[in-house]
Amino acid sequence: MSKIVAEAVIRGAHDIVKEASLFLDKAIKENGVDEKIEFPSTAFYLPMANALLNAKAEKLKDLIPILEHAKSLLPQVPSEKLWLPYLGDALNAGMATLFSEEIIMALRYLYAEEPQKDCNGFFTDTIMRTLGIQLVDGRMAGFAAILGAAPDNKTAVEIVRALQQRNILTFVGSSANGRSIIDQLLEENVQMGWDNYIVPYGRDTVSAIYPLNWAIRSALTFGGIKAGQAQKCLMYTKERVFAFGLVLGPLDDRKYATGAGAINMGFPIIADTDIPEIKPSGITTYEALVKELDHKKIVPRCIEVRGVKVKVSTIEIPLPYSAAFEGERVRREQMHAEFGSKASLAFEFLYTKPLNEIEDGKIKLVGNDIDVLPAGQKSMPLAIIVEVAGRKMQKDFEPILERQIHRFVNYAMGLMHVGQRNMNWIRISKDSYEKGFRIKHIGTILHSMIHQEYSAIVDKVQVTLYTGKEDVERLLPLALKAYGERDERLGGMTDESVDIFYSCLLCQSFAPNHVCIITPERLGLCGAYSWLDGKASYEITPTGPNQPVSKGQVLDQEKGQWENINSFVYNKTNKSVQSVSMYSIIDFPQTSCGCFECIVAIIPEVNGVMVVHRDYSGMTPSGMSFTTLAGSVGGGVQTPGFLGVGKLYLISRKFISAEGGLKRLVWMPKELKDVLSDKLKTRCAEIGEPDFLDKIADETIATDASQLIEYLKKVNHPALTMPSLV
Repeated sequence: MSKIVAEAVIRGAHDIVKEASLFLDKAIKENGVDEKIEFPSTAFYLPMANALLNAKAEKLKDLIPILEHAKSLLPQVPSEKLWLPYLGDALNAGMATLFSEEIIMALRYLYAEEPQKDCNGFFTDTIMRTLGIQLVDGRMAGFAAILGAAPDNKTAVEIVRALQQRNILTFVGSSANGRSIIDQLLEENVQMGWDNYIVPYGRDTVSAIYPLNWAIRSALTFGGIKAGQAQKCLMYTKERVFAFGLVLGPLDDRKYATGAGAINMGFPIIADTDIPEIKPSGITTYEALVKELDHKKIVPRCIEVRGVKVKVSTIEIPLPYSAAFEGERVRREQMHAEFGSKASLAFEFLYTKPLNEIEDGKIKLVGNDIDVLPAGQKSMPLAIIVEVAGRKMQKDFEPILERQIHRFVNYAMGLMHVGQRNMNWIRISKDSYEKGFRIKHIGTILHSMIHQEYSAIVDKVQVTLYTGKEDVERLLPLALKAYGERDERLGGMTDESVDIFYSCLLCQSFAPNHVCIITPERLGLCGAYSWLDGKASYEITPTGPNQPVSKGQVLDQEKGQWENINSFVYNKTNKSVQSVSMYSIIDFPQTSCGCFECIVAIIPEVNGVMVVHRDYSGMTPSGMSFTTLAGSVGGGVQTPGFLGVGKLYLISRKFISAEGGLKRLVWMPKELKDVLSDKLKTRCAEIGEPDFLDKIADETIATDASQLIEYLKKVNHPALTMPSLV
């Protein structure tokens, strides 16, 4: 290892450890050792220290042993004359840096100095789980942490856009020469945020601990690794978290020290300045520290060094196109034209036709385009009619493909798509219009992407777009009739009506011991995959993550156990899970990966269960928040009494039916109750309890067990008289 690099790393580590020590001394002197410290909305305390040291830092006094451990890792700065193999010392100094940076940031939260202006600050567990499905299904190829600033704003934007187009989530921050890439992007009006795959963390180097402790949590959240298993955690990040650091501008000692910490996690560092390189592999998959002076080549070089597998969609439209633009919002002042919502009548409809009735690639606009808007008007009617044909195409696949219109349109930079069916809403930005985007390009996108993702079942795609009010009104009833028929057909499916369930192994890239078994009445816990989605996925990719599993002999009808299902789960969980009950929360419940929409948990005091969704940050009657509950449920383990689920599973007839089903539900957040209100009322009527929804408490009624007991007795909740859960 270069002596120049080792010296810089060790000097930087000494500097950061000293800062942490002085800051902690100050905090203890001013607040006392029992003052509470925490990062917001996490069950992992200080995540790096928790993962690697099993430290559970809740008070200032808990930081003292962490800091002492960091000090113990500090080597002496290499002397001028004596040469030594510096790699081990530098890596130890890197770890001392990460522990100390985490302490500094926690203390900043204590003093309300975080998050910095226009920055996200600490990344919550909720965000990690929300993005979980994108991490495992390939939409998000990897992660980049940028430190510093580009030579100019244009270069900064070009680098970030190149990462976006490759579906790489980019954390931006730190500074170089008094400038931060955060401010460069703000000055160029680049939209930042989780939805846009560009997340500003902070303007100094120590705040780079945020993306690193976000990464280490994936080992605990998805990997099922226990806190304190340091080597396993670090191997997990090296092998499964495809991240790298990109340093723009000069490297100072602090950046070298932080980079050494990242290298310990298997994350290489790429710089745009003339630095000594570290090319031997081992700690990282390939090179550990490299330089690339050409900014046009720097993103491909990063991807090469980390081994990220990316798929760039080339669509013949005049705009950048990538999943990274999916969450982009087009505000009214940025808008050139819009369709649907309250502005105009709009809908989208995909259906199947015979092969000989479709001309593949035919895209037709009937009516005016957006360059013929009436004076002072920005809204137009729009009907998007997609006709598909294929030898393996089935009517049951129509709604699955139709739902992708939302995703495919959103991938175009400067387009916003919300909703589906006849509740859609599309906006096209002024910038996209000026670059040449027109309505017909929506057809280009849909033709290209349906072929790209569904070529196994679709042979031809034809798109017609209507912008005349009379045409849209004439065609809408045909679409409404089809929507109704689909809902009726799908709603009638039961677990008993099929002999095959479908597996989902997508999350095994992060949670090796987790398997989802998807049935007609139980969707995947992420909420994104139904039984029909699994069926379509298998038709499209027979060797893919969704495999048909014959149920086989019934072992326990009430709990939902079948011989073949158990055998499949046992083999696919690395022989760690022997049995799984599809309908029970108590006996061999299904495992969870970490990207569940909701957690169901028993509350023994009231003989019932509660459910909490990942967007609820408050306390629950179980005495635990969502983040605390999630810490014990994910990672591919079976946790009797706790279950990760998709929110629509709550209205299923099979919802914990072995324990009595919906009548066990005693508490849920008001927001979730409101979202599912209509569906829950229908289900309540089916179980003979038409007023049952009012008997379910929420946070406005109770947030602890004693309040909950009092309310349930008052409303005579049926759970109180049901057989004991435990």
